[in-house]
Amino acid sequence: MIKSQLRYADVMRVGVYVDGFNLYYGAKSQLGSIPGWRWLDLRALSSSYAKWAGSSVERVIFCTARVNDPADPGMTQRQDFYLRALQESNSVDVIEEGYYASWSKGAVMTPDRSGTRAPKALVDLLARLSWSPGLPVRRTADGLVLATVRKREEKGSDVNVATHLLTDVLQARVDAAIVVSNDSDLALPVRVAREHVPVGLINPQSKPLSDALKGVSTDGVGGHWWRRLDPADLLRTQLPERVGSISKPLGW
Repeated sequence: MIKSQLRYADVMRVGVYVDGFNLYYGAKSQLGSIPGWRWLDLRALSSSYAKWAGSSVERVIFCTARVNDPADPGMTQRQDFYLRALQESNSVDVIEEGYYASWSKGAVMTPDRSGTRAPKALVDLLARLSWSPGLPVRRTADGLVLATVRKREEKGSDVNVATHLLTDVLQARVDAAIVVSNDSDLALPVRVAREHVPVGLINPQSKPLSDALKGVSTDGVGGHWWRRLDPADLLRTQLPERVGSISKPLGW
C-alpha cells in the first residue's frame, strides 16, 4: 500500500497538471482534422484515468498561452471561448498562462523531410542551387544554404506545470498527481514528485513516451503509472455544446 493511501484512507486527492500545447498538438497528431475533440472537458478526461483506490480529482491546473497568429485572428477568439468555458464549467481550477512569442530567424536548410531526427545540412559548394531574387535565402562561404524563417513558440508552460506540480506535492495539497505531457523537460520535477506521491503520466502524443520521463512503478513511494492518451477518450469527454453564454466554435 502506498504512503498517501495510508495517510488518507477516505479519499486520495489527485492533482492534474496539463501542458496545454503538448496536449493540443499531441491530440492533433492522433486525430488530425477530425472534428469533435477540441472542446475537451479536462476534469472529465483526467478523472477517467485516475484509478488509484479512493482517488478523486481535486485540482486541475491548465498551463497554456494565448495564441496571436495574424494569419488567423479567429484563432485567438476561439481559444478565448474555450478558456472561458473551462472556467465556467469548473473543468479547471487554475489556468496558468505563459506567453506566445513570434520572431524571424536565420536557419540552415536541410534536404531531409520534416520530423527527421539529426537532419543533414543542405550544402551547395558549387552554387548549383538558385532562387528567386528577393527571397530571404542566402549561401554562406562554406556552402551552407540559409533561409530566414518565422519562428512561433509557446513559452512557459513546462515551467508552470513543474511549479504547480511541486508546490502542490511539497505543500501536501494533493496525495497523487497526474501529468499530461510528453515533454522531457519535466523529467526532474516528475522524478522529485515520485518521491512523495504516486504519479501518473498521460502521453498525449502518437510517438512513444520520452525516455527521460520513464521510471518504474516502485520508484519513491510507488504506485506510479504511464498511459498513452486514447483518442476515443478525447471524443468521449467533451464539454456541453453550450456553457453558459459560450457556444462551442464551429469545427471543434
